Amino acid sequence: MCSANAFKNHVGMNFFQGASLEDPHGLFNSGLDAKKSRTIKFQEGDAINEPALKELIQEAVAHNVAG
Repeated sequence: MCSANAFKNHVGMNFFQGASLEDPHGLFNSGLDAKKSRTIKFQEGDAINEPALKELIQEAVAHNVAG
C-alpha cells in the first residue's frame, strides 16, 4: 500500500499503486512520471493537509483490498 521513509532533507511517503489513485488535492509531488507509484515528499515546515492525506490513505487501502 504505502511506506514512509526518512531522508536527510525530507520524509517520503510512497504509494506503490499511486498512479491508480485519484489525487484531487494534489498531494503527490514526486514520482509523477512513474508507471505505478507516486510519492509525497514532506519538507521541514510543510503544512500537512491531514484530512486530504487521510482520504488518500483510505483510498489506497480500498484499492489494495479490491485489487
